[in-house]
Order: sequence, then C-alpha cells, then structure tokens
Amino acid sequence: MGFFEKLKLGLAKTKNAILHRADALFRALGGEIDEDFYEELEEILILADFGAETAMEIIDLLREKVKEDRIMNGDGAKAALREILTSLLQSETGKLNLTTSPASILVIGVNGVGKTTSIAKIANYLKSEGKKVILAAGDTFRAAAIDQLGIWADRIGVDMIAQKDGADPAAVVFDAAAAAKKRNADVLIVDTAGRLHNKKNLMDELGKIHRVLDREMAGSDREVLLVLDATTGQNAVSQAKEFSKSAGITGLVLTKLDGTAKGGIVFSLKKELGLPVKFIGVGEGVDDLRPFDPKSFVDALFD
Repeated sequence: MGFFEKLKLGLAKTKNAILHRADALFRALGGEIDEDFYEELEEILILADFGAETAMEIIDLLREKVKEDRIMNGDGAKAALREILTSLLQSETGKLNLTTSPASILVIGVNGVGKTTSIAKIANYLKSEGKKVILAAGDTFRAAAIDQLGIWADRIGVDMIAQKDGADPAAVVFDAAAAAKKRNADVLIVDTAGRLHNKKNLMDELGKIHRVLDREMAGSDREVLLVLDATTGQNAVSQAKEFSKSAGITGLVLTKLDGTAKGGIVFSLKKELGLPVKFIGVGEGVDDLRPFDPKSFVDALFD
C-alpha cells in the first residue's frame, strides 16, 4: 500500500468528522448560500480542531469566493473549500534543511507523544534517501529510553552513540558529534529528555546541547523538531506555543493522525504558530511517517 493510500486511511476519522456532516450541507444547497450554512460549516471545522480563529478565517475566505465566483451549488462550494484549505498550507513543506554534511536534528517533546519512535522513523526515511545516519541517545533521564532507541537503531540498521542512564546529555552529544565527523555521517539525530516547558533545568540542558553542537559541528545545518501528538488536539497547540518561546523550533512532527478525528489541528498549528509541519505519522509501521505534503493532505481529506 502506497503512503497516499495509508494517508487516506489514516485520515479517515477526520474525513468522516468533517465531510460526512459537511456533505449533507453541500447536498442541501440548491440556490443562494445563506448564513445558516456558513455557521454550521464553521461548527464542523471547530469540532475537527481547526481552532476557532482558523475556522472563522476559512469561512470568511469561502464567503468571499462564493460571492466572487457566484457559486450556487454544493459541488462548487466543496471545490472552493478544498482550494482554500490547500492554499492555507501552501507554504508548508516537509523538506528538511540538511545541506551540510554532517548536519543535525534535535528532536524534542514531552513524554508519550511518540518522540523516540518518530526519531527512528525519520532515521529510516533519511536512510532510504541514501543518507548515513547516527543517533545520539540524549534522553538519559527516562528509564529505558536508551534501550528503546537502541532497539530501533538495530532494527533500521544505523549506529547509535550512548552512555549510561543518568549521564550528562551534553556529553553524549559531544561523543556523537565526534563520531558523526569521524564516520562521515550525513545526519546526526539527537534524542532529548521528554522535557516540559516549565522545567527550567531541562530547558537549560537543551541549551547546553546546542552549545556543544555549535562548537563541535560549527557551520553545520541544524533542525529542531518538536513532536506533537495529534490526538491531544488544542493541547498540542499550547505545547507548541510554550516550546517555541525558548527552544528555537524549526519544524513540527505530528504523530498519531490516524487515531483522531481532529486532523484539523494541522491548520490550527499553521495559523497559531506559523511553524512548518515537517513530518506526519499515520500508523505504527516504520514507513508510516513521511514528509508533509499539503496537497496530498487535503486530497486525502476529500478523496
């Protein structure tokens, strides 16, 4: 099964939540589109976790387009909505900025969002693209985190640099940076502790990791990816807002889209933060995390 088919299946809950109700609205249109239609469609979008502000913006854009194009039927209104949703994500791209060799990716996020498995899936994707990847087991705080990452490293066939539980994460990253240079790796991916935004010591620890990479991999490209659990809805937006204040996030990884009817969170994150979604996950398999493509995402919602 191709990833687009998996994406369609993974977005089934969101698709059903949005389009099953919306389709009834579109089918009922037989003439001029009234405010009752817009109000009900806005409610549908909010329930799918587009967020109130984003839903209002979409409705305003749809109202303008209906008026400009003189749309008078459900098919026309649906096509207009599809076009608007795609345009809202137009600047989004799953492309990573990793032009130097080596480059690095710091992966952050609270425990339970799928951070470690996302690291493995990103490593597997980069390996499939011909990149040599090394993992750094920088989450020395959580019990079994090193073992878990090690199992994934063995499974996908990449090297991992680690020390014992409780070791200084910055020291692990120092060793990993040296290994990345010595072994001619293309990308170093660093796991970090499941840090909460209000834990100052953990944010300080992230700062130390940045300083080590600044010194040991000077001039190299770096991505800082925040992993978010799509099933948490607007709480994911709140997490992203807090992390973005101090973590220097360059992109988002949205996991578990297949487990929620609230896939509209992608649009809410774009509206609230302006941060690009780099990867989305729609399954448990190692190939079920892929770079985010706006058109494919919207097509999967409507197909």
